[in-house]
Amino acid sequence: MHSAPIDQPGQDATRWSQLRLECEDFVLRRWCIDDLESLLRHADDERVVAGLSDRFPSPYTRSDGEHFLSGRVVDLSHPVLAIECDGQACGGIGARPGMGERRHSAELGYWLGRQYWGRGLMTRVVRLYADWAMQALRLYRLGAHVLDSNPASARVLLKNGFSEEGTLRCALVKHGRVHDLRSFARIAPPG
Repeated sequence: MHSAPIDQPGQDATRWSQLRLECEDFVLRRWCIDDLESLLRHADDERVVAGLSDRFPSPYTRSDGEHFLSGRVVDLSHPVLAIECDGQACGGIGARPGMGERRHSAELGYWLGRQYWGRGLMTRVVRLYADWAMQALRLYRLGAHVLDSNPASARVLLKNGFSEEGTLRCALVKHGRVHDLRSFARIAPPG
């Protein structure tokens, strides 16, 4: 599974341009400019943003959506995918590959519009994406950090073979409150 190193993390971006992973009730696919309205509808929600990095603004404006879809917020040449349900983009998932000696590691991030919470959808999305990413990116490690106030996200990771590795205490301040970050990783040892 991990036969050759990836020297340039973005080298597969062209191949990923048509990436589409399908399950019975959702599709993971590349973001497109036509996703702007559904992105705004699902991203402009304080409860969605509560567990995410400040890179994900609140309120989420049209300008924020345009900046994201143009690749000015995250590198869209990385495998950053829209979660499509019922014909609309209602969330996102992506991995930020490491560089140099960390090229076989990546950091996972994801979010989902509140309309789709409580259905086990994100557990299935992470399973499909993580299985694909570990193989396609030739990863030995897929890591994720979860805000201490987001136990649902921690459960999603644990259900998908991630192990909790520890807690980064007092790691960030969000909305005027100091938070810990729980650290998780899924490992595929070489060999």
